[in-house]
Amino acid sequence: MNLSGRKIVVTGAFGSLGTKVSAAVREAGATVTCIDHSSVERAHDSLKGCVLLSGVDLGLPDAAAAAMKAAAKQMGGLDGLVNIAGGFRWEKVEGGGIATWDQLYNINLRTAVNAVQASLPLMGPEHGRIVNVGAAGSIKAGTGMGAYAASKAGVAKLTEALADELKDKGVCVNAILPSIIDTPANRADMPDADHDRWVKPEQIADLVVFLLSDRSSAITGALIPIVGRV
Repeated sequence: MNLSGRKIVVTGAFGSLGTKVSAAVREAGATVTCIDHSSVERAHDSLKGCVLLSGVDLGLPDAAAAAMKAAAKQMGGLDGLVNIAGGFRWEKVEGGGIATWDQLYNINLRTAVNAVQASLPLMGPEHGRIVNVGAAGSIKAGTGMGAYAASKAGVAKLTEALADELKDKGVCVNAILPSIIDTPANRADMPDADHDRWVKPEQIADLVVFLLSDRSSAITGALIPIVGRV
């Protein structure tokens, strides 16, 4: 799965999953731009060698457009986009607030739409790849998962619609649907869980690299569960 010569943007790149994905994509030979809303001080040492764009609010179309143009200029083009930017909040519908639904829509779906719209005019069709991070919970949501699952269901439908829209332009669009990811934050929130059953960030990163590679050229519009043994 050689990505030599490819220019890839990863959003949400300073987080636990984004860091692993960015590093794996770079190790596969790509030039990588890491975009995040956080300050550059939060960037992990493993991102050295990547272009770092911090303080970017992808919820704003103009900010997304400026970031993608800057990334393409620094890398000398754009071949792929990995949308990891997002967040989670557990809240029941009963007693919950509509603000949570708005918040998760904004950070999970709106950011992805803005990033996609900003990247498409810059993306060459020969190796064009878009990989979105959805959620297994968007297929079957449990208690407290309504707002989160709804926003991630939007990511799934964005993926399907965009794949159909771009299928004759040589751009493949897919989404991965993780279950609980084995991150320090999730371990802290669920200390008594069997963490060995969770999906590892490195396993997700391997799948992302495959979906960015030529070996995935026959796959578009797929929603791929990656759930470990949850």
